[in-house]
Amino acid sequence: MEKAPYQKLRWEIVFVIISFSVVPLMILGAFIYQEFSSSATAKIQESLKTLAENRRASLDLFLEERVSQLVTLAGTHSLERLSDEDYLHKVFNIIQTRSRSYIDLGVIDEEGNHLAYVGPYYSILKGVNYKNEEWFSAVTASGVYISDVFTGFRRIPHFIIAVMVRERNKIWILRATIDSEIVENIVRAALIGKQGDAFLVNRDNILQTSPRFHGKLLEPVSCAMYREACPNFSRATGTLVEEKSMGGMERLYGVSVLQNKRWVLVIIEDPLEQLSPLFRARYLGVLIGLAGILVIVVGAFFITRAMMKELERMERKRAAADEISIQSAKMAALGKMAAGIAHEINNPLAVIGEKAGWMKDLLKMKDLGQSENFQEFADAVTKIEYHINRAKTVTHRLLGFARRMEPVSEKVSINRVLDETINFLENEARYRNIDIQTDYNPDLPAITSDSTQLQQVFLNIFNNAIDAIGKDGEILIHTSLITKTNAVAIEISDNGPGIPKEVLNKIFDPFFTTKEVGKGTGLGLSISYSIVEKLGGRMMVASQEGEGTTFTIYLPMDHEAAHIYH
Repeated sequence: MEKAPYQKLRWEIVFVIISFSVVPLMILGAFIYQEFSSSATAKIQESLKTLAENRRASLDLFLEERVSQLVTLAGTHSLERLSDEDYLHKVFNIIQTRSRSYIDLGVIDEEGNHLAYVGPYYSILKGVNYKNEEWFSAVTASGVYISDVFTGFRRIPHFIIAVMVRERNKIWILRATIDSEIVENIVRAALIGKQGDAFLVNRDNILQTSPRFHGKLLEPVSCAMYREACPNFSRATGTLVEEKSMGGMERLYGVSVLQNKRWVLVIIEDPLEQLSPLFRARYLGVLIGLAGILVIVVGAFFITRAMMKELERMERKRAAADEISIQSAKMAALGKMAAGIAHEINNPLAVIGEKAGWMKDLLKMKDLGQSENFQEFADAVTKIEYHINRAKTVTHRLLGFARRMEPVSEKVSINRVLDETINFLENEARYRNIDIQTDYNPDLPAITSDSTQLQQVFLNIFNNAIDAIGKDGEILIHTSLITKTNAVAIEISDNGPGIPKEVLNKIFDPFFTTKEVGKGTGLGLSISYSIVEKLGGRMMVASQEGEGTTFTIYLPMDHEAAHIYH
């Protein structure tokens, strides 16, 4: 199929595809690389700046909301009211239902005495005097104070928000401990990549959250992993992004200063991770020409190969149609010959049967009945009659086979046709020790179809099952009624080796066979499939290697029968 004209056509197509594709592909590759390399760095830096500003805004909003809640609470309640710990506990529960941001709440007088406290550290903090604490002086000086993270009396890192209130001639402070895990989560949301880091530092460059790689909480920022000193992030102003080389490794730093608290948010990214598309584009730009040519050549080869295969498939399909037509003519001739043989044999069989009956009548006579060989005569006549009936059955089947080439519409009992087909093969099955089991639906309605053509379909499937099993196996035949689709279903299963998955979708193709050369034409299942379709049905196959194969045939019911079963 792929000799002179097809081979020449293939190479012409390959040449045209390469000629009109390589140059545009090279130009496009160079343009894409140039555009990407000029904009990728700027976009990544802009993205880091946006991320830093968004995280900073989230932290500012969180702190601002907590300050507003405490200011509102202090401004709407008197010292006497909040000094009542039962009432303070109710207030604490109310604000916790709206925002679980607080660990505890306390009321402190102007002398630093803890008047009332609600929280998990009651035994430690009740009665403590804060007059000499740094945050106490800061809140009395500014009115509102957000502390750095410190350990304090509880010896656990935390930070507080304190609000001072002037009530008549008294000064008192409402103090709340904030759940620092919420702040940690806001900061962690800025982590990018395996080498990325994010943390908060105060104005002394002390870590206020736990970083991945750059030190520990409440310690100065560490760049020991780079064997260099870290930049002093506490000097930053506003929001900025810059690239630094640390220990021979490039790092992108995004820095943003909080508004409500003089903390600095630091986000560090590895440019090798973030700029990897740029680096890949740089190398791909060098190789894209060769790679493009290779892809085009391979693609052209496969395209032309597919075209040649399609031409070959169409040619084979035409040849298959011719073969099926020839096979149908052969089967028609064989059917006529079978009909002639059956008629020729039926005539002498009738004569032999008649004479055997006459001999049986003679044996009933009194004189012959007293013969010492009477029983042998009687047995011989009985055997003659048995084998005459057997021969008549064979000729009847031959006549049925002969008629199958002439499609007819008749009332067909599927169970009966299956039984008649099994009779053809029972000797072969018995010889190979193959057990044929039937599980018929006794209420199966008769359908309008062609019994002889259905018999040919069943015979092909049975023969394939017997050949697949070889010896010592089982064939199960099951019939059922599918009322949902108004169809009769016939399942024929065997426990043979099964059909490989890679060829399962080819078994209905003409001339496809898994049998050895010379043992199959590859037309049996193809013809059977066509017969079932012409009769208005459909044939399906399911197989599992090592477990067996099941053929399922669906045939439509008559409208009258379908109406009855509905």
